[in-house]
Amino acid sequence: MVSHLPLDGVIGRGAVVSIDHVENSGAAFGLFPQFQWLYLIVAALVVAYILLVGWRYGSTVFRQVLLGMILGGAVSNGIDRALQGRVVDFIELHWWPVFNVADMCIVIGIALSVLTVGFQRPATHPAA
Repeated sequence: MVSHLPLDGVIGRGAVVSIDHVENSGAAFGLFPQFQWLYLIVAALVVAYILLVGWRYGSTVFRQVLLGMILGGAVSNGIDRALQGRVVDFIELHWWPVFNVADMCIVIGIALSVLTVGFQRPATHPAA
């Protein structure tokens, strides 16, 4: 993205989905760019938590894919923030703020995790 489209450049303006090169040093929607260090800490904590205790969430392929989506998004955005001080957003839907694939993975992974947590089978304990 960075090497092929200048900052604020757009491909497909007016299309349902366009490519819009935006750099974001804040959180979601560009909020609070002054807390850059906090976003790095949160990303590191999310990564550590998933690697250390993510297995408790479940061993199904579906649940592991959801954790992998969250982990991959957190690592990707964390690396970008650590190395560049910002993330590059580029997916423009024209009704939502510009985002990137890592953001999409984090949001979908968390949303599906929250939605499916109620569908866990309760643990069965042998009668005493």
